[in-house]
Amino acid sequence: MTFDEQAATLKRKDVVALLASHQELVARNGELTRQLEWFKRQLFGVKSERRPLDPEGRQLALGEWTQVAAGPGTEITVAEHRRRSRAVRSEEPASEEPLRFDESVPVEEIRLPHPPLDDEHEIVSEKTTFRLAQRPASYVVLKYIRPVVKRKADGTLTCPPAPPSVLGKSVADVSWLACMAIDKFVYHLPLYRQHQRLAAAGVHLARSTLTGLIHRTGDLLEPIHEAQLESVLESKGLAMDETPIRAGLKSRGKMKTGYFWPIYGDRSEVVFPFSESRSGAILKELLGSYHGVLLTDGYIAYERFVVKANEIVHAQCWSHTRRQFLEAEDVEPELTDTALTYIRSLYEEEARLKPRLLDDEKRLELRAVHCKPIVDEFFEWLKTVLETRILLPRNPFAEAAGYALAREGPLRVFLEYPDVPIDTNHLEREIRPIALGRKNWMFCWTEIGAKYVGVFQSLLVTCRLQGVDPYTYLVDVLQRVERHPASDVARLTPRLWKEHFAADPLRSAIDRQVKNADS
Repeated sequence: MTFDEQAATLKRKDVVALLASHQELVARNGELTRQLEWFKRQLFGVKSERRPLDPEGRQLALGEWTQVAAGPGTEITVAEHRRRSRAVRSEEPASEEPLRFDESVPVEEIRLPHPPLDDEHEIVSEKTTFRLAQRPASYVVLKYIRPVVKRKADGTLTCPPAPPSVLGKSVADVSWLACMAIDKFVYHLPLYRQHQRLAAAGVHLARSTLTGLIHRTGDLLEPIHEAQLESVLESKGLAMDETPIRAGLKSRGKMKTGYFWPIYGDRSEVVFPFSESRSGAILKELLGSYHGVLLTDGYIAYERFVVKANEIVHAQCWSHTRRQFLEAEDVEPELTDTALTYIRSLYEEEARLKPRLLDDEKRLELRAVHCKPIVDEFFEWLKTVLETRILLPRNPFAEAAGYALAREGPLRVFLEYPDVPIDTNHLEREIRPIALGRKNWMFCWTEIGAKYVGVFQSLLVTCRLQGVDPYTYLVDVLQRVERHPASDVARLTPRLWKEHFAADPLRSAIDRQVKNADS
């Protein structure tokens, strides 16, 4: 039987089934091809989302979306617009192992004066207390020498106490605690590498001691983190995202997945609350009392939460929308180029507003004049394309257009609220330390450890945003926090600390020694 004869015997439903099967195979093949191209770009391609401007200096033709949509080849134009160690014990009992170090470790003596004495007393001996301190990129053992004085009349002995440690009876000076935290959370140096560096420098402590010190330090800082979260939630507008972290042992060789939910406020403060879940219930826990604008990506949990939260206006990110169209670049290059041209034009107009000191009314006015026409035409053009072009449902451009149109309202919110940016890129920049950290310290053994990672990241990232030196800040607040009124702990957040304490911060003993030597 010839092919024509076989075709003649096919029933109509068989033809329809074959066509449907063919279309499904074509769509599946296209999807696999896109996945392959994506992996190739991740391995060998440019990671930046930036695209060069059109060399011809094309100008977006406002008002011509109808004509553009009619012809598949039509273009929209845009303007260019090793030693033996010794264990040294202090006189008073310590809650940790004794400090061990060899002769290669510098020891700086700090002699503490005894209270004024009369002729009836004499110094008979001395007591010593050792603390491990750190200058940037070096370790120093602080040797506190305290005179023991005997009263001649009755033999009573007195000795001034050792200086208090921020962690109680600990071998760690506040300078080392600050440097250890900065090395781990700013420079992404895991504790096991810091432990190796300590050993190479002649200081011998168990790695678990370092872990315990970080946890205890994080516990001290947690009230400041909570105060900063309250400050962030006072913002008129918030940007929020979520990022995974492996935290807690699930089973032998497997870790659980937890999430940070970073929140960026409108006063250059960021917090990184940790949760074991990505459930939308976390949003209610974190933002239950918030009133304002919430800027997010397209994760459905945000939309579901905002529907139930009447006092929150939901805005969505144009950068995430743009990424949806980038996925269609290989399949529908012309349509994708047009979509990206619209979005690039919008970003160019926003970029012109950034350096200008504008009040809210003026910013809204300029957005209405320069940004709103681009947004209007972009969405009208998308609707026309979907009406006039035959695109398979799984076509990546159709998916991207559907993504944008389904979020048209939230994508327009920035036109009504002057303080709302058009994307969450400013928040994503502050999440990068978490991603870099994951590549180095990889995971947290416990959920509590992950919580402390969030505490440190919140304060240290905010220090950078506020122009505050993290070492000076940590050395000060670690000494100040326990004696500071709990009702006023907000003044210890980096933003307010800069106003109240930065001019005359508390110093560590090692820093005071250096200052005295220089003076």
